[in-house]
Amino acid sequence: MATGLLFSGQGAQRVGMGRSLYDNSASARALYDEANAVLGYDFKKICFEGPEEELTQTRVCQPALYVAGLAAAKILEERGKLTECKAALGLSLGELTALAAAGVFDFATGLRLVAARGELMQKACEATQGGMAALIGGDRALAEALAKECDIDLANLNCPGQIVVSGEADKVTKAAGLAKERGFKMAVPLKVAGAYHSRLMASASAAYAGVLKDAVFKEPRLTVYTNVTGAAVRAPEEIKAALVKQIVSPVLWEDCQRAAQGQGILEFYECGPGAVLAGFAKRIDKALVIKQAAEWADF
Repeated sequence: MATGLLFSGQGAQRVGMGRSLYDNSASARALYDEANAVLGYDFKKICFEGPEEELTQTRVCQPALYVAGLAAAKILEERGKLTECKAALGLSLGELTALAAAGVFDFATGLRLVAARGELMQKACEATQGGMAALIGGDRALAEALAKECDIDLANLNCPGQIVVSGEADKVTKAAGLAKERGFKMAVPLKVAGAYHSRLMASASAAYAGVLKDAVFKEPRLTVYTNVTGAAVRAPEEIKAALVKQIVSPVLWEDCQRAAQGQGILEFYECGPGAVLAGFAKRIDKALVIKQAAEWADF
């Protein structure tokens, strides 16, 4: 049976992530040790011991999720679980992890690109007053109308009944207050550092184009779907353009998941902490089977 890999985005991190993989797998240990050397700070300690406030910083948690996801994928490969793997999908930051898993760039190159992305997005957060909220129970048309009314942006179309909006904090608060009146069951403010996937990230997007310009990309050996359109991308320059645009564009996760399903893939491994993507999959199509690959016990 054809299988796929799923890699989560910011928000899935937790203190202790990857520790059991590091303790039990030589391959995972090598990745974490290399990450420490590449990043130039005690990355492992923050992942394994915290504090949570430091791990949740954009500049740290993005590399943390990247390394954890690839460590899990490496163990799956060693266990012979990926012989029928056809696709790799990642939500937001996870798209870079998916590209690494598909061989577009090597581990260290990807880690540097992820670290740069995290730094630029953190700077954009610090320079703006942004916020995000999840709209529950409505559809895309309702979300688009509310976002337009409040002058904010759609950030994530995760699954049926869950759409995230992003923008200036006071405008997001206004939208959350209007949500029920506009046809949603509820709105949930998100604990985030800023307005990801919105116009407030424009400075990060522009700077990231410069970061990617000279990076060496190859065509993926697995099908990778971009969050920007939900469609497959193959050409290196097309992949770079999508990564730049993704920072300020809505994440079309449901479209990505359905596109992979259209490829005939019904079984996926969610690589990395949490089960966020498994939760989305249940609401997208109950026929989808998501297996967790986060801790040593999962293997």
